[in-house]
Amino acid sequence: MGIKIRDSLKEASDQAAMLTALDVKAYAKELGADVVGIAPIERWEGAPVQMDPRQIMPDAKSVVVMGFRVMRGSLRGIEQGTYFSNYSSMGYGGITYLYMPLVVINLSKMIEDFGYEAVPMGHQSDWRAIDNEGGMRDGYSRPVAPGRAAPDVMVHLRMAGYLAGLGEIGYSKVFLTPEFGPRQRLGIVITEAELEPDPIYDGPQLCNRCMACVDNCPGNAISRTETVKVTVAGRELEWGKLDCEACGIAFCGGQVVEEEGVEGDYSASIYGKQITRNDITPFNRKPPNLYNTGQAVCGARGCLRACMVSLESRGLMKNKFHKPFRREKPWTVDWSQEPPAAGEPLTAKEAD
Repeated sequence: MGIKIRDSLKEASDQAAMLTALDVKAYAKELGADVVGIAPIERWEGAPVQMDPRQIMPDAKSVVVMGFRVMRGSLRGIEQGTYFSNYSSMGYGGITYLYMPLVVINLSKMIEDFGYEAVPMGHQSDWRAIDNEGGMRDGYSRPVAPGRAAPDVMVHLRMAGYLAGLGEIGYSKVFLTPEFGPRQRLGIVITEAELEPDPIYDGPQLCNRCMACVDNCPGNAISRTETVKVTVAGRELEWGKLDCEACGIAFCGGQVVEEEGVEGDYSASIYGKQITRNDITPFNRKPPNLYNTGQAVCGARGCLRACMVSLESRGLMKNKFHKPFRREKPWTVDWSQEPPAAGEPLTAKEAD
């Protein structure tokens, strides 16, 4: 089906036909995007220079934003405590570094067949001039001329999703859509084609500040009281202040060793800190990365799973299921006990 659409659009481009937003959205979905929105470049007015897509393409007119769903089933094994690699690979690294790039590349091909430049952007945030907090990385790169950003620019993908009308940014800073709640990753195409834009999301409020993300984050990485506020397209957005180091450590299944004289036994070091096992991992050592990163051992327990449970209980997601996601109390691992003997099952205790 996708090949037929591409061929018909190519024939239309040969006849100097107009490229429309409907064409772009239809083809993006045929390629594998689950949700698609378009933002006019003017909505980035006032953006930080290191996050401004116009620094990449000065003549850009539109930004096409696509959401790629994370299968709820990819989280099932983590919810059971038995199968962690599927979310890390299929729900995290595989989407980010394999599936999404193919879609944005092929969509860009279609747009360029109509004679408009297009920049395919999946999630190339490994190359960027700013750190996780938005500050310049020390000694990383420098601008090639006055007024230009230092390479590499990193477009804020969650902001892009908001500006393209796909949804809203939740308190956890995770992007939420009415289709999948927090279960998607975002990719974009920046283009010189002027496409009809979508309105900014104005549907039912998705995040009600229930604080399930704060309460369930194993790294205590989301502040309950401190927030970050930004203004985009004339609207103020706000989310909880995120401790990126605490998030990164818990993400790998670790926690910082607090006691003096105690060696870390889970990872050699994360952010230069001694790391032991958190009770949200059953692994003796941090498992290897999958698809470059994707070592999501915490399974996004607060920012994704707890948020999803809350949204499902309120009936807000369009992607419905016959059974609720959470069917028993969340587990934790009791590392104070001796490890099981060979051949015995791993013991776990339910959270209080």
